[in-house]
Amino acid sequence: MPMKKFGTAVVLAGGKSTRMGFDKQLLEINNRKIVEIIINKLREEFDEIIVVTNKPEYYIGLCDKMTKDIYTDKGPLAGIHAGLMEATSQYVYFVACDMPNIKLDYIRHMKEKIKDLRVKGCFTKYGSWVEPFNGFYSRKMISDIEKYLSNGDSSVNKLIEKLDVHYIKEEEARKFSPKWEMFLNLNTKEDLENFVKGYE
Repeated sequence: MPMKKFGTAVVLAGGKSTRMGFDKQLLEINNRKIVEIIINKLREEFDEIIVVTNKPEYYIGLCDKMTKDIYTDKGPLAGIHAGLMEATSQYVYFVACDMPNIKLDYIRHMKEKIKDLRVKGCFTKYGSWVEPFNGFYSRKMISDIEKYLSNGDSSVNKLIEKLDVHYIKEEEARKFSPKWEMFLNLNTKEDLENFVKGYE
């Protein structure tokens, strides 16, 4: 049976959480874990939810699969690699556990953009900056990532820039997220407080 083009979403739940002061996997809003809110939203669009984490006990019953980095201490790129290894679709959607604003209409827009292309991913530009999350990665990137990590490199963005991917320009993306909230990361306690205020 041929592999599905789309179907898997991965939540990256690693990271050091140094600026937040506590494990971001435990972030809550209205007594609900933000990562649980993210997973439940993704279930509306994806058949398979994978969480890349070193704390699998947090996700029992929440997702379809859990996995951890094969390449340790290599940052988010190692998490992307681990997620791609477990995924059962050709293109895999990636988001971080501290990115609470899931926009399903934009996810569908990205799918539509690349469904007939042979590219290794779909990412959004913020000016000249590439947003590495809230984006699609192809399983065909696995060997590129392994080679890159083996060379001692670990920058997600620098790898993306070397590959044949589809970019969505900022002005196009802002039609779906005028304030760029779908790319918001909750990095600090102040970020969390501001997000909670807007959520209430």
